Amino acid sequence: MAIGILSTLLAKSETILGSGHSSVVSMNLFVALLCGCIVIGHLLEESRWMNESITALAIGLCTGIVILLTTGGKSSHLLVFSEDLFFNYLLPPIIFNAGFQVKKKQFFRNFMTIMLFGAVGTLISFAIISLGAIHFFKKMSIGNLKIGDYLAIGAIFSATDSVCTLQVLNQDDTPLLYSLVFGEGVVNDATAVVLFKAIQSFDLPHINTTIALQFVGNFLYLFISSTLLGVLAGLLSAYIIKKLYFGRHSTDREVALMILMAYLSYMLAEFFYLSAILTVFFCGIVMSHYTWHNVTESSRVTTKHAFATLSFVAEIFIFLYVGMDALDIEKWRVVSDSPGKSVGVSAILLGLILVGRAAFVFPLSSISNLTKKAPCDKIDFKQQVTIWWAGLMRGAVSMALAYNQFTSLGHTQLRGNAMMITSTITVVLFSTVVFGLMTKPLIRILLPSPKNRMLSSEPSTPKSHTVPLLTNGHDLEAYESDRNLITRPTSLRMFLSTPSNTVHYYWRKFDDAFMRPVFGGRGFVPFVPGSPIEQNDQQWQ
Repeated sequence: MAIGILSTLLAKSETILGSGHSSVVSMNLFVALLCGCIVIGHLLEESRWMNESITALAIGLCTGIVILLTTGGKSSHLLVFSEDLFFNYLLPPIIFNAGFQVKKKQFFRNFMTIMLFGAVGTLISFAIISLGAIHFFKKMSIGNLKIGDYLAIGAIFSATDSVCTLQVLNQDDTPLLYSLVFGEGVVNDATAVVLFKAIQSFDLPHINTTIALQFVGNFLYLFISSTLLGVLAGLLSAYIIKKLYFGRHSTDREVALMILMAYLSYMLAEFFYLSAILTVFFCGIVMSHYTWHNVTESSRVTTKHAFATLSFVAEIFIFLYVGMDALDIEKWRVVSDSPGKSVGVSAILLGLILVGRAAFVFPLSSISNLTKKAPCDKIDFKQQVTIWWAGLMRGAVSMALAYNQFTSLGHTQLRGNAMMITSTITVVLFSTVVFGLMTKPLIRILLPSPKNRMLSSEPSTPKSHTVPLLTNGHDLEAYESDRNLITRPTSLRMFLSTPSNTVHYYWRKFDDAFMRPVFGGRGFVPFVPGSPIEQNDQQWQ
């Protein structure tokens, strides 16, 4: 019945193509599919195998098959893939909400480990995948690929899918794992995109020592500048809202300003050719620490749910489209004469992803454990396996980077380019579906009782569920201080762990003395009576 209706609507779309209404029909169908993904995902909420990402992919694949049949094999999707749509409209709310909703205490408590995995680990994975691609693909003669293409392959497939892994893990049940996988996912995506941009901006066939140093310098410049831009944008929004306090007259204005300032930070990074992912992520963290506390109570509830809703819809949109686009006949026609070679390329890429991730997760986990004093803070072997597995999935970031590198005006007529596009689609589908399906059961086997095995610095209380960003970390500081008096660490452990602890301690003193009085924050903004809703919301505190 549903297929018949879809076929009728598609036929109507083709009939009225000349009248300009085909895009309206396509959008109606796509929105209906989004609603279907949400409903089916809700019904499968308790499934031990499925999650919303896999559900959206499956619906997208089924829809692509129906469209292929109804159009006679001419097309498989309702919308044409656009890098601008992905990077400028779909990715910003996802990354911003990740920074806005993160439990900062857990994130910064594991900051050194996250940076090890997200930055250093990504570079290791990039090197292994790039070298492996050069070694194997040159022997396979898949097409005319240059050194820049091989390095781009390393950057493309070193980008993990932070969207899917966050749906697999639970922040309250597995706080340590969630913090590490979440933080690594965001820093990893930013690092991969920065690497990709750096590769495209240099003359790699004629590389020498000077160009290599410029490459490293450009990478560090993009990384640091993007972070600073995000912090400055967040602080600017906090200062404006604190000084003008729009909530006295209209909560709509302060909500609108928060949303627009967040988006402005992303677009400014794009304008200055920086890493917009890193910029909007740190903008989200800063806005949750300062700006969010400067608005009225009703605006806090509104912004929290608005950002989460936008992120949720964007995630479903991405996976639904990836499912449909995987069956685009134009991409597969060029490589249809050698399906075995296409499967071989995909298998090699999957193998390199497995090896590349293992090459840094286990060694860097051992290094991270040297900085931890309590056994509950260390990453044991089962947790390392979970982190390794959860980061094997590849998603829309890899797809978008592959389109950028291997397409020309939306076409894939060159054999090498077509081979890499189809292989990227295969890797994304296989890793998301197979690895994604097996992640939940794997976590249950390795960590059967996570609440008992993994201790969080934040107790799970109704207050932490309702307002997760209102903790100030004083209890943690007292605990760390007491623990330091009890045990005397080894020289190496003290050298590695001291920067993290002292930076956090002095940052809290600096924040309370200088930052919060200027930019606001919890406890530094006087309450101004508002609507009855605001008064009722105070009962949550």
